[in-house]
Amino acid sequence: MFLTFCRIGGLTFGGGYAMLPMLQREVVEKYHWATDEELMDYYAIGQCTPGIIAVNTATFIGYRRKGIPGAIFATLGVIFPSLCIITVIAACLQNFSHIIYVQQAFAGIRVAVCALILDAIVKLWKKNVKSVWGIALFLIVLAVMIALDASPILVVIGAALVGLGLGRAGVKV
Repeated sequence: MFLTFCRIGGLTFGGGYAMLPMLQREVVEKYHWATDEELMDYYAIGQCTPGIIAVNTATFIGYRRKGIPGAIFATLGVIFPSLCIITVIAACLQNFSHIIYVQQAFAGIRVAVCALILDAIVKLWKKNVKSVWGIALFLIVLAVMIALDASPILVVIGAALVGLGLGRAGVKV
């Protein structure tokens, strides 16, 4: 588990959102440590709790599989590569950040991360938005996020309450 999360943490650039495709591939498809739905639940909780989404999600998955030791090893695995890489970058970046090629490389990396996030969104959409009510909830949440710059915690809690209400009314989201 440590090595899997170490690989995920070391090969995912762009933060927790960019990590989602690799989490789906490793955690759901390859090792079957969680279902798509469970992964989305962990990811949503990771978004709402203090800390880094990637670390929180790894901790939840590790805990689910192996209890507290699993949570510790998954968490250490996902942060270990970042600690190593950031230490090296911090030592070197100031010496190279003015070089145009370094700036252009980072610009390209930022674009690639946007594509990775969009890919994750499309996959999540296909697996989780299954009805007209789901589409409506998605559009409302998106509008609230864009127009009001709402807190992710409040948005997730609000969407959970709407989901509960619709479920009680016999409507599938």
